[in-house]
Amino acid sequence: MISEQWGELKQRICQTVGPNNFRNWIEPLEFADVVDGVATFAVPTTFLGNYVSQHYGELILYQIARADPRVRKIDFRVTASSRSRPRQASAAHDPVRSDNPLHSAPLDERFRFDSFVVGKPNHLGHAAARRVAEGGAATFNPLFLYGGVGLGKTHLMQAIAWELVEKRPGMNILYLSAEQFMYRFVQALRDRKIMDFKQMFRSVDVLMVDDVQFIAGKDSTQEEFFHTFNALVDQNKQIVISAECAPGDIARLEDRIKSRLQCGLVVDLHPTDYELRLGILQTRVEHHSLQHPDLAIEPGVLEFLAHRINTNVRVLEGALTRLFAFASLVGKPITQDLTQDCLADMLRSFERKVSIEEIKRKVADHYNIRLSDMVGPKRTRCYARPRQVAMYLCKQLTSRSLPEIGRSFGGRDHTTVMHGVRRIGELRSKDAEIADDLELLRRALEG
Repeated sequence: MISEQWGELKQRICQTVGPNNFRNWIEPLEFADVVDGVATFAVPTTFLGNYVSQHYGELILYQIARADPRVRKIDFRVTASSRSRPRQASAAHDPVRSDNPLHSAPLDERFRFDSFVVGKPNHLGHAAARRVAEGGAATFNPLFLYGGVGLGKTHLMQAIAWELVEKRPGMNILYLSAEQFMYRFVQALRDRKIMDFKQMFRSVDVLMVDDVQFIAGKDSTQEEFFHTFNALVDQNKQIVISAECAPGDIARLEDRIKSRLQCGLVVDLHPTDYELRLGILQTRVEHHSLQHPDLAIEPGVLEFLAHRINTNVRVLEGALTRLFAFASLVGKPITQDLTQDCLADMLRSFERKVSIEEIKRKVADHYNIRLSDMVGPKRTRCYARPRQVAMYLCKQLTSRSLPEIGRSFGGRDHTTVMHGVRRIGELRSKDAEIADDLELLRRALEG
């Protein structure tokens, strides 16, 4: 029976075609039956069946006919079971394997939609990625995401891949970096398997290429990327691309590629604002708290970090990871003083160069009081509250210690400064007027 001998026959075929071709084209075949001299195989896609028939059909028929002389022909049929079963061979079919040089890059478990914090700067990018992840007809092609380092491009692309892999197992998803695209193209040229490369990349349902600016200036790679892009668009297959800047701003990228990339939806992932950075920190704290349930974090620490580290989300998350690790090792709660000690090098690199004197002047002007009254001995509310606001901002926006801040406010003790900072931190979440004042002052000082 062919069904019993198919495993042995496949190994003979492997010796002839080589392990890479075997893994990509022969391993996915499932023997079905023999009827009227025709041996039928179930295949996951029409393309794979056609390719195997054209390139390996005679070899397979030869091996089967040796085992059963009644077989005169072979046939390939796409079946529901072969579509939905886990794919072990095809490069485009298995995004998390790592032994096949043509399959997708590994996906990071952290980069899913449920861990992506949405705010105004990335709202459009998130919505567009969600639409692509639904897996329907391509409504905009390509989806082009661009922005600086650490703004969520790779996170969104991998979230799309995870969603499609898990909810639409019949789709062929290929996610990789532009560097990997180039490497595999060069490898295919070297191994004289360029047709395998072309067929593999042009048979996918969704192609996702990260950091496309990497192929700029590499003529042969750009040529192949251009033709792959066109072939997929002609088939209405979805393409998702990311880069550090808009298509028109990528130096040494061919104009025809720029033109194609601009035909779809181009989305700018803007730099994070304070609210988004704070939301990201709050989300990450929940994760860290599971690992360090005994660690307490003082109110105001997250707000401090969101203010001070304002460019790169990866640095922000790294700062929080270091902070939890440090506090766990020394066995202390996470306070603002511990935060400044632990992250001194990071905070220096993000120093806004705002001086205590500038903060005092801005606060005095905002509340329409004299600077001498704010730093003087008067303790009435109309002077004490602006004084506390100024102390709070000094703690948030400068690297000065509590004693240094106290000396700048009429020689006050550091415990007075600590009390003022803590009081404004509490009011910030309860009093909308105080919260608005702080935001206006912060923007004025940072501007």
